Amino acid sequence: MFSKMSAKHIRVFLLFVWLTILFWQTQPLTLIQEYAGFAFLGLLGAIFANATGAGGGVVFVPFFNQLDFSVATSVATSFAIQCCGMTAGALTWSAFYKQLKASNQPESAYWQPLTKVLLLTVPSSFIGLWMVQINPQFFAHFSDPTSLHTGFGLFSIGLAVTIFATVFLLSNQSFTTRLSLLDYIALPFIALVGGGITAWLSIGVGELVAVYLIICRFNVTFAIAAAVILSALTVWAGIVFHILITQAVYWPVVLFAGAGAIVGGILAKQLVLYFSVKNLKLFFAGWIFILGITSLPI
Repeated sequence: MFSKMSAKHIRVFLLFVWLTILFWQTQPLTLIQEYAGFAFLGLLGAIFANATGAGGGVVFVPFFNQLDFSVATSVATSFAIQCCGMTAGALTWSAFYKQLKASNQPESAYWQPLTKVLLLTVPSSFIGLWMVQINPQFFAHFSDPTSLHTGFGLFSIGLAVTIFATVFLLSNQSFTTRLSLLDYIALPFIALVGGGITAWLSIGVGELVAVYLIICRFNVTFAIAAAVILSALTVWAGIVFHILITQAVYWPVVLFAGAGAIVGGILAKQLVLYFSVKNLKLFFAGWIFILGITSLPI
C-alpha cells in the first residue's frame, strides 16, 4: 500500500513540476497549440521502447527526419525524450522485479542475472558512448543527414531480421537463468559497440543486448527489462554532451513529448505482460523493419 501511495505521489509531483515549467514560459498557450501533438509521439515511442527494449529513437528519429530536423537536433532531442520515457520504464520494470521477488513467484528465477547483466553492460555502454561523443572527427563524418538515415535504416533492418530469426529458431520456452563464460565476455563487448551506435543514432545498446539475451535463451520479459534499464542509464550518460556541447535539444518538443513518454513508460509493462512472447517479438521486428525501410534515403 505504501509503495502504491508513493508511486502516486511521485506522479502527482511530476505533473506539478511539468505544469510549473509549462506556465513559466512566456507564451504557454502558444506552446500548447503548436507542440501538444508531440505528447502522442512521446507516448507511442515510449510504449514501443519500453515494451520491446528498443530505444525510443526508433520512433523519434524517422519522425524528426520528416520534419527536416538537423542531425544534431534529431539525436539530441531523441536523447532528451528518452531520458523521460526510458527512466519511467526502467523504474516500472524495477518495481515489477521487486514484486516478483517479494511474492516468490517462479518467474523470479528468470530475473536472477539482472544485476550481473547490468554490471557487465552499463560501464561498457558508457565508455562506447563517450568515446564517440568526444571524438570530433566522428561527428564531422556522421553529421551528414544521409549518413544518419542510411545508418539508422540498415541497423533497423538488420535488427528486425535477427529478431524474426529468433521467433522461428527459438521455439521452445525453456529459459536459462545463469550467465555462461561466453556471456561474461560478449555482453561488455556488445554494450561497448552498442553505446557507440547509440551516440550516433540514439538507439543501439538496448536493442543489441536484448537480442543477444533472447538468442541465448534468457526469458524474453527479463531481456526487455534489462535492455530498458540499460538504455535509460545510457541516455542519461549521453544527454549531458547534448546539453553542454551541441546545445541542439529542441526543448519545446521535449516538454510535451517527454510528458507523453513518461506515461508510455509506465503503461508499457502491461503491453508486454498481455501479449504472448511470439506475438510481441513479431510485432517488434515488423515495426522496426518498416521504420528501417522508410528511413533509407531512396
